[in-house]
Amino acid sequence: MIKLQIIGNLGKDCIVKEINGKHVINFSVAHTERFKDSQGNQKEKTTWVECAYWTDRTAIAPYLVKGTSVYAEGAPEADPYTNKEGQASATLRMRVQNIQLLSSNREQGSNQGNVSNAGITTKPIVKTEPDNTPVPVDDLPF
Repeated sequence: MIKLQIIGNLGKDCIVKEINGKHVINFSVAHTERFKDSQGNQKEKTTWVECAYWTDRTAIAPYLVKGTSVYAEGAPEADPYTNKEGQASATLRMRVQNIQLLSSNREQGSNQGNVSNAGITTKPIVKTEPDNTPVPVDDLPF
């Protein structure tokens, strides 16, 4: 198995779709690497990963907004294409198996939880009352 792990920021708000009775959360993550070239000049290289998270647990979706820092891991794939200049290029995609929110635009630096396809959570994303009524997002303690 090949596994891709990325820590980065969402480039835009996620999109939740239902396909054949299953939910998929689509989002893109950018990771920017800063380094010095051989002449000592500061350089930046940003890598984008298009992510698809197939899950029944869509409660994480409201937290996947532009600027949110996330850790995601899953199976990678590259889709080749020819860009506008006629050069060969590729889109890096990942089928997400685990995702962890590292921070959000609302509260930078807070650890907001971990969700996986196996349903394992280290902190709840959305609490429910004893009768399974969801608590509004504004009432969450984090």
